[in-house]
Amino acid sequence: MLVVLRNDATPQDVERACAAIRALGLVPHPIPGDTRTAIGITGNRGPIDPAALSGLPCLLELIPVTKPYKLTSRETQPTDTLVHVGGVVLGGREVVVVAGPCSVEGSEQTLATARAVKRAGARLLRGGAFKPRTSPYSFQGLGRAGLEILARAREETRLPIVSEVVDTETFDEVAAFVDVVQIGSRNMQNYSLLRRAGRARRPVLLKRSMSGTLEEFLMAAEYLLAEGNRDVILCERGIRAFSDYSRYTLDLSIVPELKRITHLPVLVDPSHAAGRRDLVLPLARAAVAAGADGVLIEVHPEPDRAWSDGPQSLTPEMFATLMSELRALAPALSRGIAAVA
Repeated sequence: MLVVLRNDATPQDVERACAAIRALGLVPHPIPGDTRTAIGITGNRGPIDPAALSGLPCLLELIPVTKPYKLTSRETQPTDTLVHVGGVVLGGREVVVVAGPCSVEGSEQTLATARAVKRAGARLLRGGAFKPRTSPYSFQGLGRAGLEILARAREETRLPIVSEVVDTETFDEVAAFVDVVQIGSRNMQNYSLLRRAGRARRPVLLKRSMSGTLEEFLMAAEYLLAEGNRDVILCERGIRAFSDYSRYTLDLSIVPELKRITHLPVLVDPSHAAGRRDLVLPLARAAVAAGADGVLIEVHPEPDRAWSDGPQSLTPEMFATLMSELRALAPALSRGIAAVA
């Protein structure tokens, strides 16, 4: 159920309405807007009797929400959510490029990559300090030392940091260093981690699992919003299919569908989907053409010597070419790309 209040509702009116909703054993979620104030309701096990809400102060309208993903749906919030990260806006007119190494290997490698992607026009720096890997014998990341290196890279380049958190035990440590907490594909349905991230006051980048349906993806995002975190960014990163020439299959069809039914920003990670650097450029172009609000790109100064995911990492020169291509493409879609700083 969505409660729509009159335009003249004051903050005190909104709080009184929320208190009345809580008194019914339900959970209110205020949704401020430019033209209206709305309150989403969760916690009900069945349909809500409209008569129970008819006495709310400044009530204008009660709108049933038919989707199981209530807070992520445009039924609840028809306007796009804009996520602000260190002066960068995700979900707006500008296509945002997030770039950096798959994993932090050391100061020299990370700083060299950060300088290169900043010079080419990236707006956020990605880098893994904690790495969930298929094999227990693969490089698992530098941990806190990696986070400290990322922090130094941010200090020099002024690029906000995106880095993955892998469990609730290290969540606070990661959140203390980064600007955006990433929940990777393997943790899309780690509900305790989702709840913890939902209670944090950090934007969350949620990646679709390699076999997750659209509804499962949005229900995972619903955990984050239900805990109070409205700064949620969705990311398509490839799904398992029958491809024998790429790592995964990039599901570009989900991008316009997500943009249609949810108000959250949508990014695409062509690097993890492709697994091959020669496929990353065309897939990144296709993602922007499909309506993505941005792309995540893996870049390494020496990809053939990378400790993880070298085959899919672009060289700095290839990344600069990609940025030039996206700058040429974006205006045709009535969008923009940040100029080189």
